[in-house]
Amino acid sequence: MKRVLLISLLTLSFTASFAQQSLDPVAVADSIAITGAKAYLQPGQPPVEDATILVVKGRVQAAGVGIVVPPGMRIVEAKGRIVTPGLMNSASQLGLVETGTPDTTDSAVTTGPLGASFDVQYALNPNSTLLPVARADGLTRAMVVPVASATPPFDGRGAVLRLSEGPDILDLSQAAVVAEVGGMVAPKSGGSRSAQWMLIRSALDAARRAAVPSTLHKEDDKSTLLSPSNVAALVPVIKRRVPLVIVAYRESDLRQAIALVDDYKIRVVILGAEEGWRVADLLASRKICVVLDPYASTPTTYDQMGARLDNAALLDRAGVVISFKAAFVHVSYNAGIAIREGAGVAVANGLSWSHALRALTVNPAETWGIEGHYGTLQPGMDADLVLWDGDPLEPMSAPVMVLVRGRQVSLETRQTLLEKRYRPGMAGDPLPPGYR
Repeated sequence: MKRVLLISLLTLSFTASFAQQSLDPVAVADSIAITGAKAYLQPGQPPVEDATILVVKGRVQAAGVGIVVPPGMRIVEAKGRIVTPGLMNSASQLGLVETGTPDTTDSAVTTGPLGASFDVQYALNPNSTLLPVARADGLTRAMVVPVASATPPFDGRGAVLRLSEGPDILDLSQAAVVAEVGGMVAPKSGGSRSAQWMLIRSALDAARRAAVPSTLHKEDDKSTLLSPSNVAALVPVIKRRVPLVIVAYRESDLRQAIALVDDYKIRVVILGAEEGWRVADLLASRKICVVLDPYASTPTTYDQMGARLDNAALLDRAGVVISFKAAFVHVSYNAGIAIREGAGVAVANGLSWSHALRALTVNPAETWGIEGHYGTLQPGMDADLVLWDGDPLEPMSAPVMVLVRGRQVSLETRQTLLEKRYRPGMAGDPLPPGYR
């Protein structure tokens, strides 16, 4: 209780100091002030009651209590409702997959020279009909990951999206290199998960040599796996500029991923980790972030025999930085509500509510390297925020307003337009639905 009171006092002291700041009058006319909010300015800390948030030129200018709203700003009365940072899905295929048919899927390649160098950024579709659905569910950022390349076990390079309206949705390109291991994908790598780990190590060895050009061995060019472009894609991993993402579930594979950190001193993110609770302390000690499916409770493969619903709580309790993804059927459609509801499932199984909100905001920002401009509502951060009509972890709740970098985005989707066209109240309309 004393700790919570101390945090609350520190938060009030920090935020009240912004009440004395003056704003640029030129910027005021195109700005928004949200007043009377229950604001989670720093997810993981207690909310600030009756808070005011000033948004100017796409960024949070001031946030806290006792802040004077400059004349001319557009005022949105929150009336005590919850305000959070915009949420982030840590492993999606938004902008890459529309329906799952080959003509609407750009998340993988199966032939050609591309392995670790396969880069999804060039296929991103800002006009995907699924982006408005995600925004309407409170999602403002997303990590997009490839799912296969022509040179397994590497899938390629992922990117971070901001779900703004318009053509500019790329937040961070080449944010990570993804590799996939396990029994289901073993046939693509020679039939054994042992071969997968050997290939990963061989590629990292080549990248370590390539990081010092004078030591590059000519024999590294002989295979597609170790082609110059694929090896070059792994040099940023060796230099710790981006993480190596390992898609893995079984404890033995997680231990191999931990060994990579020890042997190569690289940053690793685990995607999956259904048996992560078994090595939670080791993951925490190596600062390995985990992106998990909070719904996973029963095995779908023999790699997931240890799946349990309190996995998120156990990893969080050990000090692992966790964030959420959804099951493969929701990697693009329902990418927002699926992780919101999943976070609620994690709370129902032992994860604290405040840490679940961190897993949707601050933690993915830290995992994917965008914590400098996204994840909190502190002054100077991008104004990605959501005003909710209820608990954001309750699937029946919905956003009242969503801002992406300070711009209010429409909550209208193809689905809401269809609902309006065919709703029962239109039954007496003399025009057929197609004419409305």
